[in-house]
Amino acid sequence: MQVVQWYPGHMTKAKRAMKEDIKLIDLVIEILDARAPLSSRNPDIDELGRGKARLVLLNKADLADETANRVWEQSFLEQGLSTVRVDARNRGDMKPIQTAIRHACREKIERDLKRGIKNRPVRAMVVGIPNVGKSTFINSYAGRACAKTGNRPGVTRGNQWIRLSKEVELLDTPGILWPKFEDEQVGIRLAFLGSVKDEILGMEALSLELLAFLSRQYPEALMERYQFSETDVETEPEKMLRKIADRRNCLLKGNELDTEKAARLIIDDFRSGKLGRITLELPAEEQR
Repeated sequence: MQVVQWYPGHMTKAKRAMKEDIKLIDLVIEILDARAPLSSRNPDIDELGRGKARLVLLNKADLADETANRVWEQSFLEQGLSTVRVDARNRGDMKPIQTAIRHACREKIERDLKRGIKNRPVRAMVVGIPNVGKSTFINSYAGRACAKTGNRPGVTRGNQWIRLSKEVELLDTPGILWPKFEDEQVGIRLAFLGSVKDEILGMEALSLELLAFLSRQYPEALMERYQFSETDVETEPEKMLRKIADRRNCLLKGNELDTEKAARLIIDDFRSGKLGRITLELPAEEQR
């Protein structure tokens, strides 16, 4: 499957602005999609956040395989990154964040105290790729609507400061990708997550990739959601797609199967969690 790069001009501008703003920042809060933590990590962030305190939030953890969540959390902790699993839509998941921020910024807070500086808020930059849930996290954490949200990439276009309390100020930034995916599978996973515009890739081709992955890694999800038998999940993805179109009454005029509609249904089922808790990748050492 040919993955088309999607790197619109506003992302170049946003990256330039982030390089300027990083001078004001104490902490980089990096939001990843727990279903694909590696693929949803912008490799430019490590360079951008060099020398800054770091906090990784594994968002949408409620949609990801719980065993895989623990594996990823441990992997990031071993890299020295403070890590918290969250569902940004759930305000109850925000309670550990303040503690995690204090822990990640403990050296900065101690330096301030030694210099006689008290109560200066931690300035945190919130970063992540499109559609990973940055704005939803900020609104949940703040307890009010501060940032624009949307289920499509590219909703946030400009940087904005948000004062949450005497302890924390957040800088919301647009979701940015990186100019070139070295691994085609990264592009495919990001397309599954909706981090590149659906118009860039054909939904049918994308659904076939997803069906092939699920038949290998989560056959029970297909069996439960679409009433497939073991034989069904062992067939070619094209046959599975047509069977789903038939069973969900996805029809065109003349009773011809509407596989495009069925493809969108499958992708929506994955993104919304109707297929169950699914993780698309594990750390490299776990995949050997």
